[in-house]
Amino acid sequence: MQGSLATRSEELFHGQPCYRLTLANGDSVLVAQHGAHVVSWVSGGRERLFLSPNTVWDGRAAIRGGIPVCFPQFNQRGDLPKHGFVRNRPWALLAAEPSDSPNTLCFGFSANDSTRAIWPAEFEARLHVDLQPGQLCVTLEVRNLGTQAFSFTGALHSYLAVSDIGQVRLSGLGGQKEWDALADTHQTALESLQCTGPFDRVYSAPHAPMHLHDPQGGLEISNSEGWADCVVWNPGAAGCAGMADMTPDAFTHMLCVEAAQVFQPITVAPGAQWSGSQVLRAVGA
Repeated sequence: MQGSLATRSEELFHGQPCYRLTLANGDSVLVAQHGAHVVSWVSGGRERLFLSPNTVWDGRAAIRGGIPVCFPQFNQRGDLPKHGFVRNRPWALLAAEPSDSPNTLCFGFSANDSTRAIWPAEFEARLHVDLQPGQLCVTLEVRNLGTQAFSFTGALHSYLAVSDIGQVRLSGLGGQKEWDALADTHQTALESLQCTGPFDRVYSAPHAPMHLHDPQGGLEISNSEGWADCVVWNPGAAGCAGMADMTPDAFTHMLCVEAAQVFQPITVAPGAQWSGSQVLRAVGA
């Protein structure tokens, strides 16, 4: 497609080393070396990811917003730090793999002495960030480099920018199993979801794309079969008030729709590899 080949550049963003892909139509993606964290995706002249203005940019704290990589633990469902540890560590920019498109940034993070002290697995994680006109694809790969199998949970914890949380809805999860983490109840999901307060629910991953309907421009969201679950989260006003790295009104401008593995850990045999993707595509309202 004419004008679809991306140009690459390096820059400092809030003092952090980052890499940017830019298309001729103005679409761009920006990825921080810290956590291989996607901090911006601009499509159709609009920022599509939420990034908190109160984020701490010290190269140690997790970045609030964008697309954090949660690995090898989802949330606090284990003994490791919340959402694992790779989102708090520097990744290396790697040469693109043969299967990658020319519009892909590839980052890698491997086990080291500090990770082995809290999680003994010998692993390599790679994140592939591919930019196409109107579309962003993020793929996490996990490779077992050791002689023992290991298991993990995790997520691509995508913070999607919305014009007003009260005016948007998410469709495509109807009929899926739903666990409300706030009420600790299990039910079947409705076809159309709206967040009228704090919202934290885990769904069985749908096979078809989901749609985020927003008057200012929506998204089609597709999670690959590598992920068993989908998490939808908004902290609400009270939740934002309890987060130092969020502004009081931040909840009105974001909705997390995550490709996740929450309940059943993924096991990777020695020498084997797992991968899971999320594709975001800009569409009408």
